[in-house]
Amino acid sequence: MPASALASPAATAVFAQGWAMGAGLILAIGAQNALVLRQGLRREHVGAVVAVCTLSDWLLIALGVFGLGTLIQASPMLLQVFRFGGAAFLLAYAVLAARRAWRPSAGLQAGSHPATLGATLSAAFAFTYLNPHVYLDTVVLLGGLGARQPPQLRAAFAIGAGLASVMWFGLLGFGAAAAAPRLRHARTWQIIDTGVALLMATLGLQLLLQPL
Repeated sequence: MPASALASPAATAVFAQGWAMGAGLILAIGAQNALVLRQGLRREHVGAVVAVCTLSDWLLIALGVFGLGTLIQASPMLLQVFRFGGAAFLLAYAVLAARRAWRPSAGLQAGSHPATLGATLSAAFAFTYLNPHVYLDTVVLLGGLGARQPPQLRAAFAIGAGLASVMWFGLLGFGAAAAAPRLRHARTWQIIDTGVALLMATLGLQLLLQPL
């Protein structure tokens, strides 16, 4: 797509729409966001986690905008796979978060039991690519919206949505890292994990109860 086309008024409007849609979807605290927040608060491998989540979002958004989202939306079977798979993933994560909140001695403090870079990246990839809910947000919903744009404007939509992604993950991860020194108490982590458990359970139940 020529640079002049990206600078046109129509492209600017579509770019803004992509940013707004991307921000609206990504602001909801999901399993991926919860991981970035937790790593930021622990001040462990924050840049690596932010990079993995951001680049993965860009990849999935591009796949959705340039065709995959439309294909998935046209397949009732695939939609059901994403629906029930996403619900199972989110509910399982809700249980894990609830267990952490119930047992604050099991390493909830920000400075305890530091994870290796490999383990942290493995978790980031798992919460991204093994979580069907991520595909619903980026490929199906966001990608489907982008795919409805005229072909010459789809890149502008994808760039806008990608910008929202990098802004949010950067703010979430590095903002949490800056606040971490004040959040080292186990009681604080109990509250955080309780909130995460409730949010994950709510999202999982919504997927089960509301047809796509």
